[in-house]
Amino acid sequence: METKADIFGPGSNFKRRFVADHDQLSEIVKSLKQIGEKVILVLGTFDLAHIGHARYLELAKQRNGIVIVGIDPDEAVKLRKGPRRPLVPAEERLEMLTHLRHVDLVTITTDYDEHGITGYELIKKIQPDIFVISEMNDYTPDQWTEIKKYSGEVVIFPQQAETTTSAKLRMMNIQMVEEAKKRLEELIDL
Repeated sequence: METKADIFGPGSNFKRRFVADHDQLSEIVKSLKQIGEKVILVLGTFDLAHIGHARYLELAKQRNGIVIVGIDPDEAVKLRKGPRRPLVPAEERLEMLTHLRHVDLVTITTDYDEHGITGYELIKKIQPDIFVISEMNDYTPDQWTEIKKYSGEVVIFPQQAETTTSAKLRMMNIQMVEEAKKRLEELIDL
């Protein structure tokens, strides 16, 4: 029998902290709530982790509860952010998150719409005390109505870094194109 110390102790303990089955996660959440723990759900892509991600998760943890992070599956990320995303596959994003001290459990969302928006089923299944989301989310007003039905409290945090992963990738692409242009001009001038 695993104890709280086994799961939340030192090290990433990825195998104990990654819960793929949402029914099992729901049971864990029920047990946590029965012993008085507050459950905080955070959803996101978490591709190319940066300081904004760390600050965002730290703010979630400051709500004094067990932080569960649900990441978007690769297929949903491609729909929402483009065919070249994510840069880091889901398995690695999940494991990376278990190395952050503000994250207690991780899972992967399994539902997404035609635009790659995820998480409704997970929110309904675990009914978090607090649902944390970035102000840069893509939820529609109807989706917000559904989310609020199953979450005790919804907390929207502002962007936590000046540069997002998407912005960094755009800048890298611009720099690569400029470098290629410069190199091509040098070759033509030869």
